[in-house]
Formats: sequence, structure tokens, C-alpha cells
Amino acid sequence: MQEDQLLMTQRERDRLGTLKEAKKRMITQREAAERLGVSVRHVKRMIHELKKRGDKAVLHGLRGKPSKRRIDTSIEREAVKILSADVYKGFGPTLAAEYLNEKHNIKASKETVRKWMIGGKLWKGKRTKIKQIHMWRPRRSRRGDLVQWDTSTHDWLEGRGERMYLIAMIDDATSRLFARFVRSDSTEENMKLLWSYVETHGRPGAFYTDKASHFHTTEKRKRDEPGVDKDPREMPPTQIGRALQELGIVWIPAHSPQAKGRVERNFQTAQDRLVKGMRVAGVTTLEQANRYLNEEYLAWWERELTVEPANPQDGHRPLETGHDLASSLSHVESRKVNNDHTIQVDAVFYRIKPESIVAGLRGADVRIEKRLDGTLAVRYRDRYLKIAACEKRPPAQPKEKRVPVKPRAKRNGDWNRNFNMHDAPPIWRAAQASGYRRSGNG
Repeated sequence: MQEDQLLMTQRERDRLGTLKEAKKRMITQREAAERLGVSVRHVKRMIHELKKRGDKAVLHGLRGKPSKRRIDTSIEREAVKILSADVYKGFGPTLAAEYLNEKHNIKASKETVRKWMIGGKLWKGKRTKIKQIHMWRPRRSRRGDLVQWDTSTHDWLEGRGERMYLIAMIDDATSRLFARFVRSDSTEENMKLLWSYVETHGRPGAFYTDKASHFHTTEKRKRDEPGVDKDPREMPPTQIGRALQELGIVWIPAHSPQAKGRVERNFQTAQDRLVKGMRVAGVTTLEQANRYLNEEYLAWWERELTVEPANPQDGHRPLETGHDLASSLSHVESRKVNNDHTIQVDAVFYRIKPESIVAGLRGADVRIEKRLDGTLAVRYRDRYLKIAACEKRPPAQPKEKRVPVKPRAKRNGDWNRNFNMHDAPPIWRAAQASGYRRSGNG
């Protein structure tokens, strides 16, 4: 009897004490049922088992017996052998359980796989750390009201291929993910993803990003110049900032990585699950990576991690008549038209065709659009001008050197330096002295 009680949990010991009190009629069976949270009929059955089996009546009948659902040890050994391969290095129990089921037809729960991996020294249990309490910002109610946008730099192919970047856009209300691998985190690549997003979903209400140079122009100051004593100067928008303004999309800057935690946590998941999935799939190129991303990873994300918004309405807005993605999502500059109706862009001269010349064009500022497809468009006010590349201008003729004219020589001395009107003789005396004789009629 004492050995049986040693195998019992504290809850089973308490239950046994209550049943013994009811058996000795120290309490009624109804009181025993209230204590145990069961019916009176069940208390009667348990008292009957207590008389028949003794203290073992409160123990489960399968205690100490192998479960009929126990997986055979040969399957366990096979699973551990599979997970010991280099391709599964670093897999956690959850991901390992999924791959055992999908790739090797071994069905086991993640907790079972965890025990197998710990027994095979493929996984080491971690102590749960007490995380700092963080006040979560509630999700937006509608899909498309706010989209977080960021880029992750990581060794996505683990040295098997070229360096890649993952640009991701994640909806705040639903966690729906839109992403693409690119070769460089440039303004052009970010604009291409923005184009695809708007064409697929429409214009969101706002984008939430960090203060990277793609989105924010930082005021440059001298190193020894105090910043607190000067009011910040309003800087012109970046190319992406200007494009968002033209498309009617609000840009919201995040002041810390934690502020855009949804997209940051997405990258943490991708750097674990996506990297290992591409390793198993043998991905070695950018094209293969994007194919796996779209067909496997994003499909899994949509199925497992997205949620339904509180408001079923879609916050995305369609493009309006005045919106032109090719125009807005381009590199825009300004040029002044020369007197011969030419403009210069990147050391190349372009001539405005005669049919596009209008009054006021000479000397005016025109909008230059370097588009994503490599073409060049020139707009003056609300119309596009037809242009043609022209031959390089002939070098300007050097101007003739002007021979400097020698200054005229000055008279000898200062002739009037000692002249004095008061000491000079009268005019009539000066005339007589010169031999002048006045005529008789005068």
C-alpha cells in the first residue's frame, strides 16, 4: 500500500483521502462529490473500486504499462538518423517534425520529436528567459491601413550562391506578407517591389519604415557644429518619398527597430525557417530562391501565420486616373532647356523635336524621368515632349585674345600744379604781351 502511495501525485493522495472518509461515513457521498468535482454516481463507483483494489483505485489503469500509441523504437532510430544529416543541421523540433512528416512519412508530434532529438543529442533544451515586458501596439483594424516595409541583410544561401537581400512588406492588420529576393538594396529594387505591391493589392493608407536613406534625407552638419542649438531644416524628399507623395500614400518613420516589430519578427522567422528550407531544396541562385519563396514559404506563411482583420473591409485604394506608376516610380530630376531647345542628361544631349516645341519652352525647367525600364521621358507642365539623342555638341571656338591697349602717356609733369588765379595778370595785359592788337571797330 505504501509503495502505491509513493507512486501517487499529491492530487491522487488527496482524492484517496476523500474517498476513505466517504467510505467510513465520516462525510456523505454528496460532500465527497463536491470536493472532487464529480457526480455522486462516480463517487459510488470509486468507493466500490476502493473496496476491491485498495489504494490503486485512484490510479489510472494504464499506469506503468506501455501505451498502445507508442511509436516503435525502430522508427525513432530512423528519425534520429535522418535528422543527423548535415542538411538538417540546426533544425528545431517543430520544423523537424514537419519535414519528417512531409518528406519521410514519419508522423510524430513536435514534443515526441523533441524527446527523440534530445536523446540523440541533436537538440538541447533551453531555459525560458524572462522577457522584458513590452506594451504591444494594437493591430490596425483594416487590411491595407498600414504596411510595414524593411530589408534584411543575411547569408540567405549559406555560401552556396551570390549575396542577396530580402525586401519585405507585411500588413499590420493581417500579417499578410509580400516579399522578394534582390541583388542590391537599392532605390530601384525597392521601387520595383512597390510597383508589384500596388498592382497586386492597391495603394495602402501608409507605409511604416525606418529612417534609411531610401526613405529619409538626413541634414548634413559639420562635426563640430552643435545640433541642439539649430532648428532642423526641412529637407527635400527622397525619390521613394516623392513617389509616395505622388501616389497619395503616407510615409510614417519608425524611431526604433522595436517600433516596427512585426516586420522584424518576420525576418527572424525567415532567417531560421526560410534559410533551412532553401538548404533542403538545394537552392543556389536568386531565381530559385524567389521561386521557393513564392511557392513554399509565402504559402506556408499565409496558411499558418496570417490572421483575420477586425474589420473585413479592405483599406487598399485603387489607382486613380491621374496616377501613373511608370512616371511616379522613376528617378526624377529637373533640367533647364537651352536656347537651341536641347537638354543635357548624363553627358548626353537630347534635342526636343519641333512638333513638341511650345511657347515659353526655351529657358524653362522640365521634368526628367529615368524610368525603371531604362527609358527617358521629358515632361513640361502637363505634357510629355518628344526627344531625340543628338550628336555631341562641337567644342566651343576659343575666343580671340584681345591685345591690351597701352594707356596714353601722361603730359610731362603736372602743368597746373603751381597755377594760381589770384597772381595771374589781367587778360588785356596778357593780350598785349602776346602782340594782339584790337581792331578799330571794336
